Amino acid sequence: MMNQSVKMEPQISFSFHHFHEAPICCSLLIVPLTALFLVLLFQKYYSLYANRKPRVWCKCSICDTYVTASWSLKFQNLCDWYTHLLRESPSQTIHIHVLGNVITANPDNVEYMLKTRFDNFPKGKPFSAILGDFLGRGIFNVDGDLWRFQRKMACLELNKTSLRSFAFDVVLHEVQNRLLPLLFSKSSDGKKEGEDQVLDFQDVFKRFSFDCICRFSFGLDPKCLELSLPLSEFAVSFDLASRLSAERAMTASPMTWKIKRLLNIGSEKRLRKAIKNIDLLAKEVIRQRRSLGFTQHKDLLSRFMGSVNDETYLRDIVVSFLLAGRDTVASALTSFFWLIANHPEVEAAIQIEADRVIGPNQQLTSVDQLRELHYLHAAVLESMRLYPPIQFDSKFCSEAEVLPDGTLVGKGTRVTYHPYAMGRMANIWGSDCLEFKPERWLKDGVFCQEKNPFQYPVFQAGQRVCLGKEIALMELKSVALSLLRRFHVDLAEAHHTPRFSPGLTATFRGGLPVFVRERKAPS
Repeated sequence: MMNQSVKMEPQISFSFHHFHEAPICCSLLIVPLTALFLVLLFQKYYSLYANRKPRVWCKCSICDTYVTASWSLKFQNLCDWYTHLLRESPSQTIHIHVLGNVITANPDNVEYMLKTRFDNFPKGKPFSAILGDFLGRGIFNVDGDLWRFQRKMACLELNKTSLRSFAFDVVLHEVQNRLLPLLFSKSSDGKKEGEDQVLDFQDVFKRFSFDCICRFSFGLDPKCLELSLPLSEFAVSFDLASRLSAERAMTASPMTWKIKRLLNIGSEKRLRKAIKNIDLLAKEVIRQRRSLGFTQHKDLLSRFMGSVNDETYLRDIVVSFLLAGRDTVASALTSFFWLIANHPEVEAAIQIEADRVIGPNQQLTSVDQLRELHYLHAAVLESMRLYPPIQFDSKFCSEAEVLPDGTLVGKGTRVTYHPYAMGRMANIWGSDCLEFKPERWLKDGVFCQEKNPFQYPVFQAGQRVCLGKEIALMELKSVALSLLRRFHVDLAEAHHTPRFSPGLTATFRGGLPVFVRERKAPS
């Protein structure tokens, strides 16, 4: 008979007499034990949930496709699947019952939400909860008096000619002293074959727009676009917080992310860390503004600081400015240059117009020159028609409604209008709606009156129309023209098709890798 050795398990003993002697220690022990129990309980049920066959909450094919993610078999992006459904719908409105969400691409419905019945379609508490940790009480996440106060303060500044002129000077300085030198250093001219440097335009534009928004909103220069392209922990944290916050809205039940947040696990743990990094930078911005003095400055933050003492509230305002000024502009520029690289005829038309208005081989020097560049203006708007920086926006119905197309909307229902899909609707833009065609905005070479804002809600519409629209368009056109006058841009991946990452703004998954070649002046 073989000898068997028995491996003794280590014995764990508790000295209970210490508990009545030290009740505080006992209480402290209960907390981690309770947390451990909750973690184990959550993991058990989450495992059962993750490995089960998906259970559709209703029998419709749309919910089944959403829950099982089978839409990805035919479509690269969720927004493309939504577009397909909306184009197939007679009313251009669909229901995603599993999300409690009505989605529409009907301009009449959009006008009803954003203008006619504005007060009945606020952002709503569910939306505020989803983005509350990231955006707090910033203008994009509040309703009522808080929203009106921030909008009024921002409007006072953004409508000033002096601020718009200052914004142009900031953009032009950033272009001439950082963006162009960076591209010259990365261009393929003078290098041997095979030594071309791939440049991620999406990353470059995020750095550029961050420098700009900080300078004309806060009076501070973060220097993100220096030649060394310093790694920005803030930028990484900001992108992560945006993506993870957006993913909250995609869960079938808010309890999923709320439990994870309670237990500080998974994506919610990473979100908490990212927001902590953002808080540190926002507070540093406020501290520096205070140390430099704000009573004599007229930037946006200084105006708010003259009326607001709450540090957390100021932090929320700072983050909202950064979201508006960094991510949306970078997204629009990324999409624009992807389209330009695929449509050399549009690039050629922009060059011809610039030669006529500014002069051959001449560079942009004034806002007045931009106003004369009708084709460039049309190309920028056309780019955002197909690839809006904000692909969709949601409100919550306060009281039951019937939309103009006859859709019944229950109290508390999330209602989403979809600019990405609307830009692909033949009944709005014609049978060539999928084509990149700046000419649709022109008549005899002159820019026509802009489309109905409820057909083209890229800058929202109604009472929530984007206050920074004119500054954003100035920045987009200034960058586009300055780069195209100096460089050819070629995609590093010839057949690259945009795939979007989850986020509050449209972001190319994997960035936009390009080669840049210096444009030679004709001799």
